[in-house]
Amino acid sequence: MDSVFSRIVFRHLLLITLLAMKPFVISARHWSKEKPYSNLEQMEDLINDLPGQPRVNFQHFAGYVTVNEEHGRSLFYWFYEASNLPHEKPLVLWLNGGPGCSSVGYGATQEIGPFLVDKGGKSLKYNPYAWNSEANMLFLESPIGVGYSYTNTSTDYEKLGDDFTAKDAHAFLLKWFLKFPLYRNRTFFIAGESYAGKYVPELAELIHDKNEDPSLSINLKGILLGNPETSDAEDWKGLVDYAWSHAVVSDETHKTIKETCDFYSNDTWSNEDCSQAVDEVLKQYKEIDIYSLYTSVCIDNSTVDSETKAYQIMFKSPSKMMPRIMGGYDPCLDDYARYYYNRADVQKALHVTDGHQIRNWSICK
Repeated sequence: MDSVFSRIVFRHLLLITLLAMKPFVISARHWSKEKPYSNLEQMEDLINDLPGQPRVNFQHFAGYVTVNEEHGRSLFYWFYEASNLPHEKPLVLWLNGGPGCSSVGYGATQEIGPFLVDKGGKSLKYNPYAWNSEANMLFLESPIGVGYSYTNTSTDYEKLGDDFTAKDAHAFLLKWFLKFPLYRNRTFFIAGESYAGKYVPELAELIHDKNEDPSLSINLKGILLGNPETSDAEDWKGLVDYAWSHAVVSDETHKTIKETCDFYSNDTWSNEDCSQAVDEVLKQYKEIDIYSLYTSVCIDNSTVDSETKAYQIMFKSPSKMMPRIMGGYDPCLDDYARYYYNRADVQKALHVTDGHQIRNWSICK
């Protein structure tokens, strides 16, 4: 189930949970049975001419890692070296949730990456709070079908699930470390938000189990979770209570849900009163931004009436008061990201396509 509540708090506060794990002994044997990539193959993923990129003092790389040759299954990554002393800093893998949302579109572009998409999606601006000031950051679009990641075997999509996603992510890491061998023994953390509350622990457990084979060992030290999805039942209860406490729904709707919904049951939605009441909650979020209740929503000019257009013009008009009223929040960031990552020149720079064909990119599937 998609956790719609899981990203609300994260926009305002990142609650980080660090679970310490036993250090893993790295064997002197070769880390993998596969042949390491050449330095030339690594440098083929170096980004040199990303459109609109501000000037920076660190390198970043992007491209594909094939996790299943037979099926043609490949995951897209974007890796930013730490801006200072990258050889001394840990490596952090970032996974967004959804499930089905892009770590590039959200984590890298709107939250913790060094480049934030600028207004209109025509350029990028530097993020002074980027996590790569303290770590080497690896953003992965996972599972297949998310962002630029893909498979040539349609039946792979029928197998999608948390286990499948963890296995592909583990295969990705093993091959990525072959391409970037300097990081293979580096202190390593897995981080994420939202449905990554499922992805991250499952991948960590798989790494822990696979580390029994020294040739597959990854130096995992811990995990970091921001407002994670951990329990569907608790998330639904939280979503409902949050909506009621912020006057999104009436006392009557809230009372109906409390009396008729058993979110711990496998039969929750068979209760018609419960189902209709929850639908009423979700319906309200068609009119307001679930992640920022008190700011304006992003409006598509082609589908709004004249009154709404007038409201939009008012909020877009130059004014010394508007930045203070809006608090710097732009509700159209998803649209900017969608525009930017569907540009042919951007996809060419990220080694997604040759620049002549466009791979359709969306922020969530």
